[in-house]
Amino acid sequence: MKVWLIRHGMTRLGEEKRYQGALDEGLSAQGRAALKRAAFTPSRVYVSPLLRARETAGLLFPASEQIVVPDLREMDFGVFEGRGWWEMEQDEDYCAWVDGGCTGRCPGGENRASFSARVCAAVEKLLRKNEDGLAIVAHGGTQMALLDRWGVPAREYWQWQRPCGCGWLLEYNRERDRMTVLEEVDFLK
Repeated sequence: MKVWLIRHGMTRLGEEKRYQGALDEGLSAQGRAALKRAAFTPSRVYVSPLLRARETAGLLFPASEQIVVPDLREMDFGVFEGRGWWEMEQDEDYCAWVDGGCTGRCPGGENRASFSARVCAAVEKLLRKNEDGLAIVAHGGTQMALLDRWGVPAREYWQWQRPCGCGWLLEYNRERDRMTVLEEVDFLK
């Protein structure tokens, strides 16, 4: 089965290189202008509930039904959200999180393991009920979590993230429970 795993378009917080996570900001004017309509139209596209993913899906697949999947939302970065790394260089909690490989719990947010488990469980359900392909518009963290578990050839977690408006075309093999990378895709003008 083919799986399209697409990261949302650019937002103002993304342009400013700030942690966005669970903050529900839509696409920036530049982010909307940068996206082009997809050359294919799935009957349905599964989206994160966050506005930036829903807007992206609407621009890429305007004729497709959007199905919101709450557990596809981005990792909750807690008190780090809306802030840039340069603003937190002296923050003890932030330094400890970074020194721990960004795997621990963000104060007021999630840790990487629980985030990844949430996202993977949601996609597992989608994989079981879809036979003819799957289009997902979500987040960079979603891409990394899913492909860290299923991606072939194996890569480090951080190497799976694609830029805004880009993603992966994958082939999911049910018997092997793996997603083989077919190609990198982008929906940028």
